[in-house]
Amino acid sequence: MSLFRSASTVSLLTLASRITGLIRDVLMSSVFGVSALTDAYYVAFRIPNLFRRVLGEGAFSQAFVPVLAACKTEKGDEGAKQLIDHVGTLLTWTLVLLCIAGVVAAPLMVWAMASGLQKSGGFDPAVVMTRWMFPYIGFMSLVAFAGGILNTWRKFAVPAASPVLLNVALILSIVVGAPLFRRWGIEPIYAQCVGVLVGGMLQLGLQLPALRKLGMFPRIGVTFAALRTAWADPTTRKILGLMLPAMIGVSGAQISLLINTQIASHLAEGSVTWITNADRLMEFPSAMLGVALGVVLMPQLAAARAAQDHLRYSAMLDWGLRLIVLLAVPCAVALLVFPKPLVAVLFHNGAFSAIDVQRTTVALMGYGTGLVGIVAIKVLAAGYYARHDMRSPMRFSLIALALTQVLNIFLVPYLQHAGLTLSIGLAQLLNALLLLIGLRRIGAFKPLPGWWRFFAQVLAATLLLAALLAWGNQHFDWIALRDQRLLRAGLLAAFIAGAGVLYFGVLTLAGLKLRSFLRH
Repeated sequence: MSLFRSASTVSLLTLASRITGLIRDVLMSSVFGVSALTDAYYVAFRIPNLFRRVLGEGAFSQAFVPVLAACKTEKGDEGAKQLIDHVGTLLTWTLVLLCIAGVVAAPLMVWAMASGLQKSGGFDPAVVMTRWMFPYIGFMSLVAFAGGILNTWRKFAVPAASPVLLNVALILSIVVGAPLFRRWGIEPIYAQCVGVLVGGMLQLGLQLPALRKLGMFPRIGVTFAALRTAWADPTTRKILGLMLPAMIGVSGAQISLLINTQIASHLAEGSVTWITNADRLMEFPSAMLGVALGVVLMPQLAAARAAQDHLRYSAMLDWGLRLIVLLAVPCAVALLVFPKPLVAVLFHNGAFSAIDVQRTTVALMGYGTGLVGIVAIKVLAAGYYARHDMRSPMRFSLIALALTQVLNIFLVPYLQHAGLTLSIGLAQLLNALLLLIGLRRIGAFKPLPGWWRFFAQVLAATLLLAALLAWGNQHFDWIALRDQRLLRAGLLAAFIAGAGVLYFGVLTLAGLKLRSFLRH
């Protein structure tokens, strides 16, 4: 399967995940609105998600997948299976201990992330919800483990489809669970905690049969002798050695998120929810482009590196970066010039007010400034991880973390919660630039000819797209159209479709051969 077909498969399934995620978020905002309880829920859900992104899908995957791909290339399936067994044993035992510790330490974690909830009355509910949802980290880390194995064998569909199950579980928890909880005298939003746990179990359950069919179902050791054997494996210890700098590198963005959530909890009530809703919309393009390309490229880059195929290694990075420029630049511009229609159509229902639309809109624009960087990091960082270089991304991530907090000092007093998203966006642009410069400096990435012409073509098409969307943003009163939902949704769809046709039409007229580019 070609890189483009693989990336398209992951991207389309990610799109399905994001669509079901939007349905979930629309229902969430419509049923629960914006309040101290919604802030508490988002903080509680963010805590296991933070551990998942740092440990499971972050440091672990970035250390495990390149080593597994290299092991598969050098030792074949038998050597890879032994590594999978050893890593699975250590990971499972670690997760059991981590989940127990997380449930016990829930009050401390909530205080560290959002102590401002003590003023709004959301602190105690956040602690309870954190304890309910913390075991989710265990399921999702095992999902990341299984997904890394499947992706290494180029089985991308099942890992990419599994997040849909979480969204389905959360949708059912709103539609079915919330009314039941209300009938039982329990605050309805607690039903979401059950949905999170069920969603985690379903995602893991989907991947296990695929591993068994592949012949790579991990054999988990349950004795101390098995633990000693797994620990003694030099390849396993290599993964653990790579994890520490990778964990520090991944933690940069997550610590920024933690600090920003802490700051938001001290701002106006609802700030955490406004930022979270903006983050949901920003994740649409970032996941479909950055995550999809990162997932597909990581094992292929690692295999090319293990085979000493430097030309193929550089060419894959070049292709990934061009695809990001082609698709992420217009998406970023759309978030900057067309944010209110997106927020109004998707969230302005039920208990979600016009003020909430305005507050979410400015937060979304902050993310829009850094979208290209946020997406590019997924591809650029994969170039380092495939080389088993975890320290360079770590350094650049820490620089971005420092810049985020410096920008917060200057931006938050004037822009409030929107300053938090803007600081993250600008810092991630710097992070991506440092990663790119680093790859160029060590000679791992050598751009192929034609970049300047490509930039000019994308710029021309983007300017016309921006003009159309900016006119649509100003010409219609998207908030006043609340009672005409079909008209408002139809207008949004028409502008998005029209912008897409205009953008790719201009690119074609400018001489960009899209079909040959994608095939290449």
